[in-house]
Amino acid sequence: MVRTFITTEPLDAAALLAEVGTPDDGAVLLFAGTVRRHNDGRAVTGLRYDAYATMAETVLRQIAEEAVARWEVSRLAAAHRTGDLSIGDVSVVIAVSAAHRAEAFDAGRYVIEEVKQRLPVWKQERYAGGADRWLEGSMPRSREAGS
Repeated sequence: MVRTFITTEPLDAAALLAEVGTPDDGAVLLFAGTVRRHNDGRAVTGLRYDAYATMAETVLRQIAEEAVARWEVSRLAAAHRTGDLSIGDVSVVIAVSAAHRAEAFDAGRYVIEEVKQRLPVWKQERYAGGADRWLEGSMPRSREAGS
């Protein structure tokens, strides 16, 4: 089972998590990306995600299906929110179930990294003082080159 969607509504991480677990799975993984109040030394007051929704839904589905094909994953659900978000709001949720933890972690990590690189969703941060800027996608600082 693969379920993906793009929405303007608040994301319910617990509801997506409940969709993926089965009695045959030994691992159920949940990743929730949230809006933090700082970035690059600047105070963030909120952000906006814009998307080409039809394309974003197709790409998110492709990414999820790639993860399921690559690892032994029973179920995977992924959702991304668009629109205006406040500090602490959930912007992306990925829930994965698998027989073993390694597959669940690997599939979940793959989905979020591919979302950051390929999903046609754009992020605009708003800062204290009224400034804002659109951010470019990037690899996380903790990843080594070539891995």
